[in-house]
Amino acid sequence: MDFKEAPYVRPDFASIKKQLATYTTALQGADDPDTALAAATSANQLINDYSSQAMLAQIRHSIDTNDHFYDEEDTYWNDNAPLYENEERKYKAAVVASPYQEVLGQIYPEPDIMGMKNDLKMANEAIIPLQQKDNALISEYSKLIASAQIDFAGKVLTLAQLGPYMQDPDRHTRKAATEAYWGFYTAHEADFDRIYDDMVKVRTEIAHTLGYKDYSELSYVYMNRFGYDEKMVAQYRQTVLEKVVPLTQKQYAKQAKRLGLNKLAYYDLPVAFKSGNAKPQGTPDQLVDTAQHMYNELSPETGELFALMVQNHLFDLLAKKGKQGGGYCEYIPSLKAPFIFANFNGTSGDVDVLTHEFGHAFQTYSARWIKDGLSTFPTFEAAEIFSMSMEFITYPWMHGFFGDAVEKYQYNHLESALEFLPYGILVDHFQHEVYTHPEMTPAERKATWRKLEQQYNPERDYSENEALARGIYFFRQGHIFESPFYYLDYTIAQVLAYQFWKRFNVDHDPEAWHDYTTMAHAGGSQTLMELIKTGHLASPFEPGALDDTLTAISQALDSVDDQALDK
Repeated sequence: MDFKEAPYVRPDFASIKKQLATYTTALQGADDPDTALAAATSANQLINDYSSQAMLAQIRHSIDTNDHFYDEEDTYWNDNAPLYENEERKYKAAVVASPYQEVLGQIYPEPDIMGMKNDLKMANEAIIPLQQKDNALISEYSKLIASAQIDFAGKVLTLAQLGPYMQDPDRHTRKAATEAYWGFYTAHEADFDRIYDDMVKVRTEIAHTLGYKDYSELSYVYMNRFGYDEKMVAQYRQTVLEKVVPLTQKQYAKQAKRLGLNKLAYYDLPVAFKSGNAKPQGTPDQLVDTAQHMYNELSPETGELFALMVQNHLFDLLAKKGKQGGGYCEYIPSLKAPFIFANFNGTSGDVDVLTHEFGHAFQTYSARWIKDGLSTFPTFEAAEIFSMSMEFITYPWMHGFFGDAVEKYQYNHLESALEFLPYGILVDHFQHEVYTHPEMTPAERKATWRKLEQQYNPERDYSENEALARGIYFFRQGHIFESPFYYLDYTIAQVLAYQFWKRFNVDHDPEAWHDYTTMAHAGGSQTLMELIKTGHLASPFEPGALDDTLTAISQALDSVDDQALDK
């Protein structure tokens, strides 16, 4: 179905509650497998249907936060989503307790059942008002970001639209643009402080109400981190600090040399080359056409899906007034199709989003056989393997986007992915500190961010910006506000995606695409550790797991005369 024509009707909660209770009772009373399967099938369809309505409202609101109708629907879902979740938990309890697990497996794969058991640990109606408050705070943060209207270069720009100016080869221009960008956050510092302070308090109360010592401990439950624990993550963070940070500092030194600087200022970091970063060639429509050609050549399946998404308006790509920031991919069960949201601004990120988010789209579409539409995606860290790997898989087609600048793009992309790892770990470590010390004041949180930033990202010199030196950088990281603890996932996925980078682009492994697509098809039917085995990858938590990958990356970067690229 065409996304523009997909009908949205606000569900009637009372009716949904009654229907779901009927199916729950039927499942609890089932005395044979067929009756149990029939009840679960009906309940699952009901959940898929109203979840799809919630997604339609969320997507359309993110596209235009000034749309009055969908702004009201956003408020509705903020208030009512916890109520729906509470009713679902009663049904999930019946699923988990049913003696007919084998037949129910036709709808709910084993990781689904594991996730249900985790979700039932949050079955406490006392947290509903707290969840509602948290949802409202998330919306307030999103609206604040979307409200940015910044006067620059004779134009009124959003934060995303400032991006190209912040990557300008002219140092004065990029400094001014970067100062304007952070000027917005500085002007609203008290708002961001208040919103996040309230979030920490609310989330901490949720954790305490549920019997957890803090929200960090609770995160391992609601994030469904199967097969690894907080101790393993702490060791993984230390490995990144010891082994990756020295490599990134080597790359930043190369960057400074390319830019003809003795030292990088904070506003120099986004600019990889003195002659300017590689920029995609063509209009947004032309980029989409180039992507279509690329995916046609990659495989029949990718080509067909991309064409289907274009035809059915399952993309919203351009940055515009009132649009939320960032990019994402959702899978809408009622449409059996993914949707991609982005903010094109004329930088290489436009191409990155066409590969990254389409990796998600391809994975979910490949797993649409899973009847629980919310489990086409695997767990968060596993889901990001497909998006980050797709960025590397498509390297051979990047000439179509960047022309003669393709080598600049690929070098910078590989370099940036390496530089992302310490930052991603910083975001996770920061949140761990925040939620294990919820008594911190906003000023203390900012100081904590800056302290950790100096460990993981020592290249960041804020001597010319007092607000950043105070620690406001994390205000721009929406995940910290909107999806707490969803950032460790990117780093885990990045390490695994680098393994696919090596297999596709260094080893030219003929089995690499088969392994990637097999994993994609499995989707949420397998846990992270199971998907790693399916794809013949090495777990990031194994001792020395990063060594071979980091060696290959370092060799690849060292083999390029980066100074020669800067022409």
